[in-house]
Amino acid sequence: MSCTTATFVISLLLLTTAAATASSYSQASSDAILKAKALVSQAKAWAARTSASALYRYRSDQDHQHRRMPNHPRNLSLALSDCERLYEMSKFRLEQLLHGGLESTHAWDDATTWLSSVLANHWSCLDGLNEGHDRGSIPSAGSRNLTSLISEALAYSHEKRNGATGIRKGFGQPRPKPSQYEGLLASWNAATSKADFEVAKDGSGTHGTINEALAALGRMGSNRPSRVVIYVKAGVYSEKVEIEKNMQDVMFVGDGMDRTIVTGSRNVPDGSTTFSSATIGVSADGFWARDMTFENTAGPSKHQAVALRVNSDRSVFYRCSFKAYQDTLFTHSLRQFYRDCHIYGTIDFIFGDAAVVLQNCDIFVRKPMSHQANMIAAQGRDDPNSNTGISIHGCRVAPAREFMSVKGSFKSYLGRPWKRYSRTVIMKTDLDGLIDPKGWMEWSGDFALSTLFYGEYMNTGNGALTKSRVRWAGFHVLRSPEEAHPYSVSRFIQGDSWIPKTGVPFSLGV
Repeated sequence: MSCTTATFVISLLLLTTAAATASSYSQASSDAILKAKALVSQAKAWAARTSASALYRYRSDQDHQHRRMPNHPRNLSLALSDCERLYEMSKFRLEQLLHGGLESTHAWDDATTWLSSVLANHWSCLDGLNEGHDRGSIPSAGSRNLTSLISEALAYSHEKRNGATGIRKGFGQPRPKPSQYEGLLASWNAATSKADFEVAKDGSGTHGTINEALAALGRMGSNRPSRVVIYVKAGVYSEKVEIEKNMQDVMFVGDGMDRTIVTGSRNVPDGSTTFSSATIGVSADGFWARDMTFENTAGPSKHQAVALRVNSDRSVFYRCSFKAYQDTLFTHSLRQFYRDCHIYGTIDFIFGDAAVVLQNCDIFVRKPMSHQANMIAAQGRDDPNSNTGISIHGCRVAPAREFMSVKGSFKSYLGRPWKRYSRTVIMKTDLDGLIDPKGWMEWSGDFALSTLFYGEYMNTGNGALTKSRVRWAGFHVLRSPEEAHPYSVSRFIQGDSWIPKTGVPFSLGV
């Protein structure tokens, strides 16, 4: 990345705020975050410029009727568009850190969470470019510098987080006070509760599509309610939905799993990135949803095809289902909670780099292609100080209906390490006998086998025996509640401070 005059001005403006922010963070970490923010701004500008160029080349090529291939300019343009959005979100998170005052009461967990999301965004950009066979486009020096700076700040935040006790001071927005929406996610009743927008296929609502309702919400600006309820009536909605980061505190409610269905079929072989293939993507904090199905119908032959992607802090999904094959549920980043949900898939179908807890959920393994094996989780933690991972607590793993009669013909595993410090813990979960005795699958050779953390605690069922599990240095059979507690709702995602206001049932401990 070249240091342009504009970049110099941005850097200068950022540096003038250092004195005000250093007192709420260590000087070294503030400097690292300031530099990282400047690099993020440069990366976003670079992505926008390069995306426009790639799109121009795509339009020029249309006369030749090129088939859309992964390295075609159109596909590169989509990947770069993702990068632009991802770096904009990273800039927002870094500003949250830098603008936090000393008098705001917050946990160091917030700082670690937001910094972890910046790394997740960066790697998602690189992964998307890699899918487009053009990862070499991003300036390598800037990429390495950004990774190094965020890792430096993460190390400091992780140290403070582990050493803090009681009420801790940190960054971001004040904890919300109780409001009229307290308990609404659990108590909602279509007959007696009032929605701000109603979406209906038959014309009986305020809007005919989800995107029309979101556009109307956008036009409200600051005049919107503090919590916006969008009631999506029964029906099949074939839409690509993006809930952008400025649409915080939105609640979707449907008429039930498999009654209110949002569907799509975007996938990587047909030109999407994994990130952009999601039928619905959520980038706004405080998102709630219940009684809906999100699906991607591309099928197993189309490989990466996401039903739901979530990069929303403190998001809650209650009684929802997620249906696809490979890469169904993209728990991209930040803190997420899933309760009483159904997740269907084949390969890596719960994946990403969020700090996420799934509680009392049903995980259904589907029939893959003839040459494939099933892997449930593919967690993407790439820094040892990130607070991310997948915690599956009190759930059930079973074959989907079409897979029951042939489950013995395929290998099925609990997960595999997508990134070097991949972390997945499965606790008090019923594991069907379809789970291979070794439990876990390698990604490639011995990659990450000594740096990952995979744990099992008090699981039941024919697939729960650990005597034949892998012998990797990173695999652990957890022996006590004390060992398992770090992956509970209270410790792993600090859920006791934000899940109660939804009214959704949950267990704090193990």
